[in-house]
Formats: sequence, C-alpha cells, structure tokens
Amino acid sequence: MPGEIIVLVTCQPDDANKLATDLVTERLAACVNVVPSVLSIYQWEEKIEKDTESILIIKSHRDLFLQLEARIQELHKYDVPEIVSLPIEAGHAPYLTWLNAQLKGVS
Repeated sequence: MPGEIIVLVTCQPDDANKLATDLVTERLAACVNVVPSVLSIYQWEEKIEKDTESILIIKSHRDLFLQLEARIQELHKYDVPEIVSLPIEAGHAPYLTWLNAQLKGVS
C-alpha cells in the first residue's frame, strides 16, 4: 500500500502561511497548498458557528503522520484543530518520487 497521504487542516487565514511554511521547512510536508478562504459551518459548544478559514492541503507520508499531527497541534491556535488524513491511492510516479524525496526519513 502506498504511503503518501494528503492531510487537510483548517486554520485562521492569518496563520495559514506560517503553518504551511513551518511544516515544509521541517520536512514534515513536501508541499502545502493554501486555499485562502472557505466558509466553515459547524457546531461548537451547542452553537452553530460560521467562520471564514483557510484550508491547508498538506502532502506528506503516513510514516510521518504522528509527527505531523503533533507539530500541527503545537503550532495551531484552535483547541481542537481539524487534522484529517486521506491516502493517496495512485498518482503520477515522478511527482510521488519527488514528494517522498522532500520528506525527512522517507525514501
């Protein structure tokens, strides 16, 4: 089974660039796409909330997920950040080779 993953994380728009840059710099992510503005509607503490957030589309590897998750929790301002991992079931081989070469400890 391939080990490449996409991790989705929402955050405050002002925090997106730093969070993305730190994850790439630390080689926990090969690439992070920042979608600057999404409307999130959710229930929190018995209230319906509507917030403008950014969504990060993080390309990484399942072997790094626990480290990635821990680092996101350290950097993130939310009490309960969204951190959702999805497997990449197939992809363009040269891209996946590049992706893995960017990550620490993954070959």
